[in-house]
Amino acid sequence: MDNRPVGIFDSGVGGLTVVKEVMKQLNNESIIYFGDTARVPYGTKSKNTVTKFAIQIIRFLLQQDVKAIIIACNTVNSNCIEELRNVFPDVIIEGVVEPGVKMALSATKNGRIGVIGTEATIASNRYTTLLTENHKDYRVYNKACPLFVPLVEDGWQNKQVTIMVIEEYLKELKTKDIDTLILGCTHYPILHTALKQVVGDNIQLINPANEAAHSMGERLLEKNIAATHSLGHKFYVSDHPEKMKDMAKMFLGYTINEVVEIDIENY
Repeated sequence: MDNRPVGIFDSGVGGLTVVKEVMKQLNNESIIYFGDTARVPYGTKSKNTVTKFAIQIIRFLLQQDVKAIIIACNTVNSNCIEELRNVFPDVIIEGVVEPGVKMALSATKNGRIGVIGTEATIASNRYTTLLTENHKDYRVYNKACPLFVPLVEDGWQNKQVTIMVIEEYLKELKTKDIDTLILGCTHYPILHTALKQVVGDNIQLINPANEAAHSMGERLLEKNIAATHSLGHKFYVSDHPEKMKDMAKMFLGYTINEVVEIDIENY
């Protein structure tokens, strides 16, 4: 057993949806979360830049003595998770893309799957590659939805304008007879109610955070490093710690007392 924390990181605050799921499923684990709020969004940046940022963040988390890492950011997952595993071969690194794919393949009945995410996640084609590598007859329909993140961060998830934006983005996907829709960005689960209102009950929404937490729990047990009790959680950002506190109320349902700002460029 090992009571060292699990590290979780994202380009900003959206990864708190993954934190929430880890807290729920792995309640003996301590968490160290880092949100790169100074350099968000990652979805419009190049693969090389995203890779550089992720390496810096993993170095920081390892200095905090984490025993394993979940990459909550779909953009990092889609563009460079294999490179990161090569750079840090001795570190358990889990993502959200592979778990999301696993959930979607279990859920779909007709093999027609939609994926929504940032521009970089969609452009990487990572979800399509993984969904179809063993299911050549499956059809995957992708859509970048860049306005979803600012709508969430402005707290507009229940406003009519958000419904209108969702309808505009998803109108083509709805014509493709999909029965499963992967929420390929950590912010998107906050829009679950609004998304469900638009897509209806015949399309199942997939939140990869559910399976990511489960997968990490299995890895910790397999390595015999699951914790016996939580030592608490710590939150770090590269900018705007007060905003992280505000966002935590929405994402986690409670207030974070302390958020520490660090200069991630030093790592």
